Amino acid sequence: MRRGFLAAGILVALAALYLAAWPVPAEPVAWQPPPSSGFTGMYAANHDLAAAEALDVGGNGPEDVAVAADGRIYTGLDDGRIVRLGADGRGVETFARTGGRPLGLRFDATGRLMVADTQRGLLAVAPDGGVRVLASGLDGKPFRLTDDLDVGRDGTVYFSDASTRFHLGDSIADVVEHRATGRLLAYDPATGTTRVLLDGLCFANGVALAPDESFVLVVETACYRVRRLWLRGERRGASEEFIGALPAFPDGVTGDGDGHFWVALVSPRNPLLDALHPHPALKRALLRLPMAVRPGPKHYGFVLELDGDGRVVRNLQDPDGRQVAFVTNAVAAGPWLYLGRLEGHFVSRFPRARDMAR
Repeated sequence: MRRGFLAAGILVALAALYLAAWPVPAEPVAWQPPPSSGFTGMYAANHDLAAAEALDVGGNGPEDVAVAADGRIYTGLDDGRIVRLGADGRGVETFARTGGRPLGLRFDATGRLMVADTQRGLLAVAPDGGVRVLASGLDGKPFRLTDDLDVGRDGTVYFSDASTRFHLGDSIADVVEHRATGRLLAYDPATGTTRVLLDGLCFANGVALAPDESFVLVVETACYRVRRLWLRGERRGASEEFIGALPAFPDGVTGDGDGHFWVALVSPRNPLLDALHPHPALKRALLRLPMAVRPGPKHYGFVLELDGDGRVVRNLQDPDGRQVAFVTNAVAAGPWLYLGRLEGHFVSRFPRARDMAR
């Protein structure tokens, strides 16, 4: 009996020592999260996304979707492929292989597919599938987590580098650490140079230009908000919160071309993580836990439509995550809203018109 208690005591002591002292790659800082309204009011839960249709893409993790002028549907997978489907959502074929992990996708005015590849940087894929690296780093330092992008009419590519400290596989460590090292960057095709537009961002993620390109939006996933940077006018260079205190982690943001924006929210906020954020020592202990017991994304589908002032005009959800979950991007094209996802072998297609969705 005494030996049993002694052994148990030793195990408890070792576990306590491990949680208190084992080295972790992150250096957490204190942060006070904004209060969350939860799924009430304009964020009230509904089951609208139950009407979504699943389109098999033949691989895992179709994070973003780009629709070409001919209606064909493109998405990137975790095996490095970019695949495309017919306009009817069928007939998967491999379009290109990036040699990395493609995330954000957008077509430019010439028909090239611009790609934010988390391993290789900013890429351009020609109509024949040929891949060219446009930018892989800045000031002699490689990008850590090239994430999302949008393309201006003059060919300028606005893109995000989510973290200067962690790669995609360690993105949770960046969110927990909360040192806000993300950046919004701009690539100039005329000079082949890249410059920083905004830094100090909390896991910089989705990027979207206003229709008149007077401003650009960038998602700060770890701060539950979307930020706006003015590119033109008397406020040029100023930034502000576009929408904040979201009840979930925002991921991608895209414009619909008519002045509205779609924000994909990958998972509801985690109350335990919010409670730990003001306490760096407890966050270090959290990072010492096995991945299986750390807070993770919840199986939940959530998309918001915002007007040009950041007001919610539409709220689409699937609380059970049965039809749609882990939404990473929502892309409006024609009569459809296409939904990329963190994991799974399909993208979802949802009718944009309210009467069609009922």
